[in-house]
Amino acid sequence: MEIDILFFLCLASFAAGFVDAIVGGGGLIQTPVALILMPNVPVANIIGSLKIPAFSGTSFAAFQYLKMVKMNWKLLGVMAVVAFASAFAGSTLLTYVSNDFMKPLLLVVLTLLAVYTFMKKNFGQHQEKLLPFKTQLLYALIISITVGFYDGFIGPGTGSFFVVAFVSVLGFDFMHASANAKMVNLATNFGSICLFVLKGKILWAMALPMAVCNALGGFFGAKLAISKGNGFIRGFFLVVVIGTLIRFGYDVFWK
Repeated sequence: MEIDILFFLCLASFAAGFVDAIVGGGGLIQTPVALILMPNVPVANIIGSLKIPAFSGTSFAAFQYLKMVKMNWKLLGVMAVVAFASAFAGSTLLTYVSNDFMKPLLLVVLTLLAVYTFMKKNFGQHQEKLLPFKTQLLYALIISITVGFYDGFIGPGTGSFFVVAFVSVLGFDFMHASANAKMVNLATNFGSICLFVLKGKILWAMALPMAVCNALGGFFGAKLAISKGNGFIRGFFLVVVIGTLIRFGYDVFWK
């Protein structure tokens, strides 16, 4: 691989790790860059390879959150197992069918999400619900299956969807939602990685240098999020959701 292409891929990977650590959505940065810089490489190889840096950056970000945020390990354990299986299934389906038919629906969902978050000023600013564990578990299973499958099948914005699910359904504030989202997102990334490794789709010469840069971005992004708090994360969340909206809008109307 040419050094100049690898340099820009690594730069994009650092930025993706930084953004993803705060509120998810790093795939919106590194995925388009990789597709543009490597037009002759099969898409499945690019998507599969990008799961490696995504996993690396999320790991470093999760470690930073673990030092500062209390986790519900019983709930997270169940979510991780279910999300892993669901992402594996989504990636398996992706190897057989196109995911383009989902994008118009996602465009509507993201528009509503952006409007709701902007209008509801206290959204995710503090913990609002103390749900019974059985209710939490039911909601967590639905979130893990739905978002996990989405990550394996489509991908961009997964972290953001996990965050909004933790805030709106489980009642977490943005700080706790981001921390818990990182842990479950690790499981979805790992599920997809297992599938793509079995299929021989990983380009290791590209994936490993990008993984180092994504990890550095994740480290600094998580530290910034922890120091700035819920208000900063909410603002960043809005920016990422709007960015995701623009990306899918381009895919639906202009691509």
